[in-house]
Amino acid sequence: MLGYNVFPYFTQPYNTQFNCYSVALLPGNEREDVENGGKIIMPPSALEHLTKLQITYPMLFRLYNAKYNRLTHCGVLEFVADEDNVYIPNWMMQNLMLDEGDIVEIEAINLPMGIFTRFQPHSADFLDITNPKAVLENCLRNFACLTTGDVINIKYNDKDYKLSVLETRPGLAVSIIECDMDVEFTAPIGYQEPNKPNNNTIDEQQIVTDSSEFYPFTGKGHRLDGKPRKDNDDELLALKIPQRNGIPDYDWKLGSITFMRNVRKLDSPKIDRETDFEAFSGMGYKLSKNKSKD
Repeated sequence: MLGYNVFPYFTQPYNTQFNCYSVALLPGNEREDVENGGKIIMPPSALEHLTKLQITYPMLFRLYNAKYNRLTHCGVLEFVADEDNVYIPNWMMQNLMLDEGDIVEIEAINLPMGIFTRFQPHSADFLDITNPKAVLENCLRNFACLTTGDVINIKYNDKDYKLSVLETRPGLAVSIIECDMDVEFTAPIGYQEPNKPNNNTIDEQQIVTDSSEFYPFTGKGHRLDGKPRKDNDDELLALKIPQRNGIPDYDWKLGSITFMRNVRKLDSPKIDRETDFEAFSGMGYKLSKNKSKD
């Protein structure tokens, strides 16, 4: 007696075409969750067709523009679009080089789980984010898969950031749903490292102190009423005592610190022990004068 499923069941491919429109033209309220993610909105007939096929979940699709031979991959968010229409994010339309109403081919596919992705920001402003990996991880929750060569758009603090997907492993397109994926960033487009000063190029002559005489506090003064000063600067300069800077150490090497430990000790006073000494030999005085006698 034969079993119930004696004949194997072959999966039928899902491959169809729709008129493509941006999410901004979707009837109803603005859908920022679609515009800032990597999922599309398909018509209810697509869901009915997919349920009749043996489709693995989550549903992933390949979008292909035959006119320019451009493709990308995405997930599906809802099945509420008008019949024969599909609504996709604007950044995805730019990658596919699609205009409003163009024909796009949609095919259901299976993708490997992503393990590594390398991104390149398009602006150096992305470096101002405190924790870019945490921000990217939060934004990628609205994505189902990534494709090498795409330019995705994420939004953080009401600002849009574009990132190029330079590399995905283990394939050119990977699924990122509930996966543990390593992320790496390269330098933003047009970014240049700031020039660091080279300490070896500092002119030592600028550090050596001039040993010539100088007069402190020899600046010029001005009256608040704008009238000229009455005093003579030359006379004031003559009253000032010239000072000399310390003698520089010409053997000093750049980057070294010298501690002057060889300080000359003060000479202790010499006591002439041959001189006779008599204690309490000083002179005395009275605080009050003697009264005169009558």
